[in-house]
Amino acid sequence: MTSKDRILIFIKEIGIKQTDFFTLIGVSASNFKGDAKKSELGSDKIVKILTQYPNLSPDWLLLGEGNMLRSEDKKEDELPSVNQIYEGAPYFNVDFIGGFDVIVNDQTRNPDFYINYPPYNQEGVVWCNLTGHSMEPEISNGDIIALREVTTPIQYLPAGEIYGIVTEEYRTVKRVRLSPKEGYVRLIPSNKSEEFCEQEIPISMILKVYAVLGSIRKFF
Repeated sequence: MTSKDRILIFIKEIGIKQTDFFTLIGVSASNFKGDAKKSELGSDKIVKILTQYPNLSPDWLLLGEGNMLRSEDKKEDELPSVNQIYEGAPYFNVDFIGGFDVIVNDQTRNPDFYINYPPYNQEGVVWCNLTGHSMEPEISNGDIIALREVTTPIQYLPAGEIYGIVTEEYRTVKRVRLSPKEGYVRLIPSNKSEEFCEQEIPISMILKVYAVLGSIRKFF
């Protein structure tokens, strides 16, 4: 049994519609079930699922070991906490805009503190702010997002994943796909409201790209 098989069991157990669940983790139901080459979930999807459903046991999901739901004691131990003693991943008081606004602050040298949250205590991970509503319901205004810089050229990254995009004028979080227009990428909001629309930008504008690993509600 694969992690995908166990996810289907979990979906049935919690009584959520499959379409709603797959939308939440950014995967189409048809791709999830039909891609025979990918019998396991990607690490970004695993992190997102475990963040959205903290009572789901990672040992059961990944290895099929133990119970589907973790005990309350273990869940309590793995709630995020903040500290100044370098435990966990650094938090920078920097805004990524869930839209296309200009940068509103740029404090990127020294972290305010560290967030100790086991699913994200990984080398290269940093925490920043998400403001704006264009990525709702997946990521909400005021959430804290876990990011890791990627060095692969953006045109070769997996299409449709969520990335933090940095240009000289703004930082934004969007799903990214290549544009039919050569040398451009398409930035796609999750929010289907009319006020949010897709936008194409030239790849040459992009200074840095970050994979968005997951998010948590602001708790400090």
